[in-house]
Amino acid sequence: MTDTPHAADRDVQRTYNRIASHFAKTREYPWPEVESFLDEECAAPAVALDLGCGNGRHAELLAAQAADVVCVDASTGLLSEARDRAAANGFDATLVAGDAACVPVASGTVDIAVYVATLHHLRDRDARVASLTELARVLAPEGTALVSAWSTAHDRFDATTGFDTTVDWTLPGGETVPRFYHVYDPDEFDADLAASDLRVVSSTVSSGNCYAVVAPA
Repeated sequence: MTDTPHAADRDVQRTYNRIASHFAKTREYPWPEVESFLDEECAAPAVALDLGCGNGRHAELLAAQAADVVCVDASTGLLSEARDRAAANGFDATLVAGDAACVPVASGTVDIAVYVATLHHLRDRDARVASLTELARVLAPEGTALVSAWSTAHDRFDATTGFDTTVDWTLPGGETVPRFYHVYDPDEFDADLAASDLRVVSSTVSSGNCYAVVAPA
């Protein structure tokens, strides 16, 4: 039996709720690719979006430049970690539990967004493309976003075409929690972007991930 998108989303939510506290401790620092993107693209944006925000490490960067930051994640456990980080580090963000394939944000309102390390957790290609189209919907006409996903270029993989897999997260004490990934090959990543309502400004592979700077088509 194939999971429906909603069932798959609940599975991702349960997984990250289970590992949220330990996972957050390993995600203290922002990715350099996100820092570079924000250095190049940000010009006092009014509204920023961190889609798949995790523990809020990239929301903290956005909050330093944007008037308002919206953080969306399926995991309430990770949102709790983001709330604690915001309180500890003194930045403001609106935290929303939501589905990356149906983003709970008004159309055309986001000036800049980061959508990293989340797209690859959606099990179905239609859901992944729908999620990219949702990102296009919420971006303002001149808005930009950075999208990333795990790539076959990562040194832990020897495949050259995209594939589905599970990667265990090991909790203190030895319990393992499987996490679903769709590992993209770079051409497939570009094809999914092209199938959405996004326009690709640039696309590259860095640190084992596919990255693209995108805008509404």
